[in-house]
Amino acid sequence: MTTNHNHDHDPQATDVITIDVDRLDTIKKKMTTNPKILSKSVGRGTCSIFKVPKTFTEVNGKLYQPQIISIGPFHHGLTHFQMMEEHKYQYLGQLLGRTKLTLLALFDTVARYEAEIRECYSEIIHLESQELFEMMVVDGCFILEFFRKVAKVVSFEVDDPIASMSWIFPALLRDLHRLENQIPYFVLQCLFDLTYEGGDHDDDDDDGNDEGFKYNLATLCLDFFNYTLQRPNEVILSYKDLKPKHLLDLLRSSFITPELAPKTRFQRSPIPSQIILPVSKLRRAGIDLHPGQAETFLAIKFHHGVIEMPTVTFDDFMTSLIANCVAFEQCHKGCSTYFTTYTTFVDSLVNSAKDVEHLCDHNIIENYYGTEAEIATFVNNLGKEVAFDIDQCYLAKLFDDVNIYYQNSWHVHWASFKYTYFSTPWSFISALAASILLVLTVFQAVYAILPYYKQN
Repeated sequence: MTTNHNHDHDPQATDVITIDVDRLDTIKKKMTTNPKILSKSVGRGTCSIFKVPKTFTEVNGKLYQPQIISIGPFHHGLTHFQMMEEHKYQYLGQLLGRTKLTLLALFDTVARYEAEIRECYSEIIHLESQELFEMMVVDGCFILEFFRKVAKVVSFEVDDPIASMSWIFPALLRDLHRLENQIPYFVLQCLFDLTYEGGDHDDDDDDGNDEGFKYNLATLCLDFFNYTLQRPNEVILSYKDLKPKHLLDLLRSSFITPELAPKTRFQRSPIPSQIILPVSKLRRAGIDLHPGQAETFLAIKFHHGVIEMPTVTFDDFMTSLIANCVAFEQCHKGCSTYFTTYTTFVDSLVNSAKDVEHLCDHNIIENYYGTEAEIATFVNNLGKEVAFDIDQCYLAKLFDDVNIYYQNSWHVHWASFKYTYFSTPWSFISALAASILLVLTVFQAVYAILPYYKQN
């Protein structure tokens, strides 16, 4: 590049710049080169397994990262997963020995879906075809064999450390639903169909059914996670026909019941939509919160000044599940936003540990996570950096109804009076004493004035 800086001698002189043609060629080459990190499929509905955005991991990073096992390509080959990697091959050997299938049959089943498998991931998978097939077969067969063992369809080996070391099971419950730790559900389905022996049922069914609890892939997977969710068998069976994207989506979809869909089209009020206020301010406006009865904790209702929220358990599993469901909804094109809406709603309710304490005291939150302050921090962090359309969410009418009720001045004044003078026994006694004192003062004044009027 050549420049001319002769301004002192000639006021009309300008810099002469020579453009580097090689740089222009490099730019043109970059314009036509396919991306090496982000997959072209990321903007399509077929892409369903994502790296969690950095804005989420910076706040709640541990909730998205697998701890003891890698499933799929995003964490494949990392050294700290080597222990479970060895056990995957042990389980694969046990499955082949029991079913008399060959590795070739498993590879052939997966190989026909190579293009679709690569399409499911948000980042380009830098694995050769044979490596990809091996990873899908090993990971998929481990999941199926492990779930069947847990469901007592097949037995654990006598010396299986996964069964004998109690800390592994809860870690697997969390790792197997993390967004970055998934393989496509259709891979699991084709491996399940190939390895199905016609006897996939629980012989120790608790309901006294002689035939036992029958499993297809969806109910087998949901039954595994039910060790912590503790939902009735009829609830699990009601989701046997789900066709999710992966295990996380299966769990997520099992909480989205038909009752959540609005019955009629929501007509927005003239009042601009806004997020509702924290618990402490709602209570001062006469809005109470009660535990509700529903199949899913997402089913929140509001009527006559009462918000009904089904009880939700906050523990290591549920906090991880909710966080990963929100991440999935934020990344997947065209995905519904039920979990995002729920977390935004709870985030708006919770402004301090006192708000969490009130929700715990009223059996809306069961706390197995930590202190009230830790839950408040988790909820508030989860509500950060999420895209949310208040007018299009499933709680749109509830947000509107609560805000209309809150802005009714009569409700606010009456509730503020009750909250100030009747919220605790001591405040009630103080108010009562003040009232009695006021009445006595009035009587005293009346008796002091009466003689004067009688005299006149």
